[in-house]
Amino acid sequence: MMHLNRICRFGLLLPLLASGLFSGNLAAEDLGTPDWMRNRLSTRISNRRDNGQMMRLVAPLAEKAGAATVQVLSDGKPVALGAIVSTDGYVLTKRSELSADPLRVRLADGRLMQARIAAVRRSVDLALLHIDNVRGLQRVEFSEQEPVIGSFLISAGRGDSPIGFGVMGVRPRRVGHVGRLGVALRNDPQGQALVDGVWPASGADDAGVLPGDRIIAVNGHDEAGQKRVISALRGMYPGEIVRLTIQRDETTVELEAQIRDFSLMQESENDARVNGARSRRLSGFDRVLQHDTVLEPDQCGGPVLNTEGQVVGLNIARAGRVVSYALPGSLVLPQLIEMLKEARGTVPATAN
Repeated sequence: MMHLNRICRFGLLLPLLASGLFSGNLAAEDLGTPDWMRNRLSTRISNRRDNGQMMRLVAPLAEKAGAATVQVLSDGKPVALGAIVSTDGYVLTKRSELSADPLRVRLADGRLMQARIAAVRRSVDLALLHIDNVRGLQRVEFSEQEPVIGSFLISAGRGDSPIGFGVMGVRPRRVGHVGRLGVALRNDPQGQALVDGVWPASGADDAGVLPGDRIIAVNGHDEAGQKRVISALRGMYPGEIVRLTIQRDETTVELEAQIRDFSLMQESENDARVNGARSRRLSGFDRVLQHDTVLEPDQCGGPVLNTEGQVVGLNIARAGRVVSYALPGSLVLPQLIEMLKEARGTVPATAN
């Protein structure tokens, strides 16, 4: 491990990758493939950051964090990773993926345990889960040391194998809140919020909102007019579910719609195909570390390490094909301290 730290510390890992020092004969022996093509394929595969040899190289750094990483299941389906943050069973994870009960977590040793939500922070999309009746768990400790541009970041997985590693390509930055319901509104002559149009494939469209509907309440609160409805919707983040009370002709209809990231609603079919599945919420963060590790949406919520093995963040969103966001430890740590106090009953609860 000291050898690996030395390599990473002096920035030699990238030249090793570029030079193909870790190359191996990884191309399939296909008699129908020309030698030149097979050789080029072998070189390309061997130079990937996430090939087997490179992953084995960084695995020792992520071993401790991997023992404190869990898989989170919602209604029986894997939806996120989580980081154990206390020896008595508290787990930090991505809130917006927790769509249904029951919640369970799979520990690094394979045990499947029931969990419950103990505290949430909507503003940073974090949830603190608690596993009852466990003690002595391995936990992560967040560092407030902030990576610099060009830093290698390792995404821990559950157990021995890290998910991958990438490079932080820009300075830590804010990602603005761009959640939308997907409707165009105007006031009707009575001053109610009239739906003028519905954006295709939006949350409103999927929920069955129609042009001509009048939105009279949001989340159970009466809202008179376009401005008040828009104000209520702006307080919601992508991935959250909004309850709408709608006047449709002479009928009152109750609908539930998901607030979605506006960038997802705007992209073309080709862009969507290239980018692949994205997180339900990928915006509305005050500060993120942007890196190019390829994550799946259900691999968010786990710890991010630097090349010293320090946990410097928590993966929070897959935003594109090679764009992933992590909350920095300097942001996570104060939120975590307050959430633990809240969960243990030492401060009043808050969901903001």
